[in-house]
Amino acid sequence: MKEDIILSEKIGLLQRELGTLAEKLGGFEKSMKGLEDIGKELKALKLFLGRRYPEFKKEYPEIIEKLRS
Repeated sequence: MKEDIILSEKIGLLQRELGTLAEKLGGFEKSMKGLEDIGKELKALKLFLGRRYPEFKKEYPEIIEKLRS
């Protein structure tokens, strides 16, 4: 009987933990969606700048390399 109570308490705790993890995962999904949107916007800007200013295509890798170092 005592073991059943302990087991049911552990199951309840695990259920609450799973609920918390599910909520956190939902927050991460929203953040990932935002990052995907930003990535698409950056690609669009690169495409626009590359078409408008052909020298941008040559200079862009150098700019990125400088930013990384």
